[in-house]
Amino acid sequence: MSEQIVDVAAGLILRRDGKLLLGQRPEGKPWAGWWELPGGKLEPGETVLQALARELDEELGIQVTAARRWVTYVHAYPHTTVRLAFCRVTAWQGDPRGLENQRLEWVDPAYAASVGELLPATLPPLRWLRLPDTYGISNIGSPAGLPGFLARLRHALDDGLRLVQLREPGWPDGPASASLHEALQQVLKLCRRSGARVLVNSAHPEPWWREADGVHLRATDAAAHAQRPLARDGYWVGVSVHDAQQMAQARRLDADFAVVGPVAETASHPGQAGLGWPAFMDINRDAGLPAYAIGGQGPDTLATAQEHGAHGIAAIRALFGA
Repeated sequence: MSEQIVDVAAGLILRRDGKLLLGQRPEGKPWAGWWELPGGKLEPGETVLQALARELDEELGIQVTAARRWVTYVHAYPHTTVRLAFCRVTAWQGDPRGLENQRLEWVDPAYAASVGELLPATLPPLRWLRLPDTYGISNIGSPAGLPGFLARLRHALDDGLRLVQLREPGWPDGPASASLHEALQQVLKLCRRSGARVLVNSAHPEPWWREADGVHLRATDAAAHAQRPLARDGYWVGVSVHDAQQMAQARRLDADFAVVGPVAETASHPGQAGLGWPAFMDINRDAGLPAYAIGGQGPDTLATAQEHGAHGIAAIRALFGA
């Protein structure tokens, strides 16, 4: 007989200063004294957002006015398995109060463990909160194009871009050439001045990944690494995904995020229809990790992407220009 999965809506309640609300489980409950995200079980007939609003009213005395679904994650505890629908809550009425005898604390997500022991299922979303909502992919093209790209990159960083991928498989001297390696050094220098992270596409040499802040695996390379797990050592791993099977593969690799698409037709592939938002949502439904939408995306589509469950958007031209 298969184990029953308990569906739970959990809220990441985020203040404008970036602080996150955690609650301590009261005496008499399992895992008493451990800290968790507020929320609770779905009742029959409830949607995730309906359950979240009810639970936060009952538990904290607040009325949610703005929330969206984010990542659905399955976690197996010793005696039960929960499917957590994590939602980001950005607006509410009232001041949170512990109506169930629970202590509450506003914490910096990067230092959440300072309050005490965190429930294991609370740890992944704290990691995912580090991800910015836009992901820029390079379009340098050649050594002659480097000065212009660096100028566009500088402008994008000034506008708040904090995650960049070096992806130049068509570099005229080859994707492992010395001239491209020099370009990477200049990209790293600019990004580190702004506190931005750089991932290197897996088309380029593996030693470069460790000079940067991580790797972005093409789908075919993710399949290869499924048999040879990556030594992480604190660097990030992104994975390109085009279907549900590849998303499952990204999850097995414990990737930090996936990039799913193309959602819409792109300038680089005119006439090729994208997946569309329904297919994007199907791939991302139980992904267990954040997903960026790619293909016809840009700052003007960010809100739409997030309404369809995306963490954010990934783009080339819309963030760096032609």
